[in-house]
Amino acid sequence: MMDSIRRGFGFLGQAAGMATKDPDLLKPSIYAFLVGVIVTVVTAVPLLVITFFLRDQTIGKILLVVLGALMLFLQYSITYLFAGMTVRLVYDYLTAGDGRMDRAWETVRRDFFDILTLAAASTLVKLVENLIRGRQGRRNPFGEMIAGVLNALWTVATYFVLPAMVLEDLNLGQALKRATQIIKANLLLVAVTEIGVGTVVGLIGFVLFVAAVGLGGGLFYLIGAISQWTTTGILAGAAAGILVAGIMLAVVTVLSSYVTTAYHTCLFLWARQVEEARARGADDGSVAAPAPLAAVI
Repeated sequence: MMDSIRRGFGFLGQAAGMATKDPDLLKPSIYAFLVGVIVTVVTAVPLLVITFFLRDQTIGKILLVVLGALMLFLQYSITYLFAGMTVRLVYDYLTAGDGRMDRAWETVRRDFFDILTLAAASTLVKLVENLIRGRQGRRNPFGEMIAGVLNALWTVATYFVLPAMVLEDLNLGQALKRATQIIKANLLLVAVTEIGVGTVVGLIGFVLFVAAVGLGGGLFYLIGAISQWTTTGILAGAAAGILVAGIMLAVVTVLSSYVTTAYHTCLFLWARQVEEARARGADDGSVAAPAPLAAVI
């Protein structure tokens, strides 16, 4: 476990090195965050209106379900479209030494509808998962366990489905089959490295989240105290605290998205190379993993 986590930190350093040498690798994650915030704010308005005025009516409940599903679909679409760009950028960086945004945009336009089908499938899986969990207050441990397993399996699958779509130009059905093939052929490696990279990303995200909340709260208290808790001081402190915390949380989101996508892209590329080596009758050990992934495996 500790060795896996140590290797996870190794990949984190490699991913940071790639982004330092080619800042374009981070751009899609930044765009995804910004677009996601805008979409959330826009869709939150009708959601709040329906909740306030029609919550107890049948039509209101139906609209809330439909709007909730639409919000999920939009968020998944945004996530996958920009993650697809990251996949192409990382691939170009590793194979050509330069990740080009024009090629990334071109690839996403080509696979636009395939990526939307993945977003639709993820939305459906999430709705089924919520149904299995049950309503708040009526949940049961067995339903929670099944829903958790479903979420974990689908999440890992999508990590490999997206590179299959982007790098091999496959539709959803073909990409699911391809992802399953790769995961089955490298099950132990995927499981072990997933723990390491996932734990490190989650740990750093948690630490930065706590730091963001602490710094934002501290700034609010400091400005409020200096102003002797006047209305202007309280408002200024709240605005400054929210701004600083928001920026730090945005950094956490962007980095987590980039590192996770870069890792699975590297693993997908290495798995393809291993397949080719096996087809030639060569030993798996003859295939060198991409430098970032080598730090993990």
